[in-house]
Amino acid sequence: MRTQVAIIGGGPSGLLLSQLLHQRGIDSVVLERKTKDHVLSRIRAGVLEVGFVNLMREAGVAERMDRECFIHDGTVISRDNASFGINFKDLTGSHVVVYGQTEVTRDLYEAREAAGGRIVYEVEGVGIHGADGDAPCVTYMKDGAEQRIDCDFVAGCDGFHGVSRQAIPLGVRREYEKVYPFGWLGILSETPPVNDELIYASSERGFALCSMRNEKLSRYYIQCSLSDSPEEWSDAAFWEELKRRIPEEAAERLVTGPSIEKSIAPLRSFVTEPMRWGRLFLCGDAAHIVPPTGAKGLNTAASDIHYLYHGLVQHYHDRDDEGIERYSERALARIWKAERFSWWMTTLLHRFPDQSAFDRRIQAAEVAFLRDNRAAQTVLAENYVGLPY
Repeated sequence: MRTQVAIIGGGPSGLLLSQLLHQRGIDSVVLERKTKDHVLSRIRAGVLEVGFVNLMREAGVAERMDRECFIHDGTVISRDNASFGINFKDLTGSHVVVYGQTEVTRDLYEAREAAGGRIVYEVEGVGIHGADGDAPCVTYMKDGAEQRIDCDFVAGCDGFHGVSRQAIPLGVRREYEKVYPFGWLGILSETPPVNDELIYASSERGFALCSMRNEKLSRYYIQCSLSDSPEEWSDAAFWEELKRRIPEEAAERLVTGPSIEKSIAPLRSFVTEPMRWGRLFLCGDAAHIVPPTGAKGLNTAASDIHYLYHGLVQHYHDRDDEGIERYSERALARIWKAERFSWWMTTLLHRFPDQSAFDRRIQAAEVAFLRDNRAAQTVLAENYVGLPY
């Protein structure tokens, strides 16, 4: 098989890259380890920056998103039952969009299938060869037989545990990591959201987040121990703990119900450098992870796709390699700013096991400063709606 760009990973970043390239007449093949149904069953974030929304529009897959999404002009921050709003629209002139990652992925699958895009599911043993030369190829096993794709470039969109990052020699890449001493227990419930905007809540008992997918589907999280398991938390215990951490007026109007999904996610900050090795490019979780506090995971993947997509268009249409040669530099410059913001939000709002009384008072002072200072709110808002590409 021959293609211009071999894309490893059939999640939203790999599909978005494939669809964008298709719009500009550049051929690609997407390899996915799981089935389509499995990919669509993953419950992930749904807060989209304006840059991501614009990429969806450029890819020609924004019709349903524009029709069904929630536009959020701000968010709510609370600490120990006192809350205040941060108005993104007023502070930046912009907003974020709430539209579930599953729906993003579904729209992208439909677009690629309608265009006859090549997606190969349930592949095993993927190998990347010759990425540091002029003629890379990707091999994989499908139905017990080895297959090969010859290509010009390889895009590694296969996540933190994928093969793409590992294909870059240890002597070339450097990794930076911070592991947080807690996780998030999250549930999905068929209940109306407790608030029109997201609520980020800090309390003596730990962090909580009230989010949503649509007007009848809510997503809630509470900070928990890494030693916990979802099975140890009954729905009733989760709801009671959530009520203890969010403002009283929100707790009183909270509508509870059976969970339809429950899981615990560890929190980490991670970056690998460089994000390009020869003709191999890392995108999204293959290159970096952020804690979910700042809603940056899917959005940082989108910024990578922006830089790589434009670099490849520049290569094929203009015969200019400046974009692909500077891909890693440009992507990392924005990634580290997103890493800083996510780290700051996590540090600001969570209860750390080794915190002293002084540390807690500093946290309280930081929240109070944010509440009372328009410049501080503007910095948060600018980062939350998304820094420019």
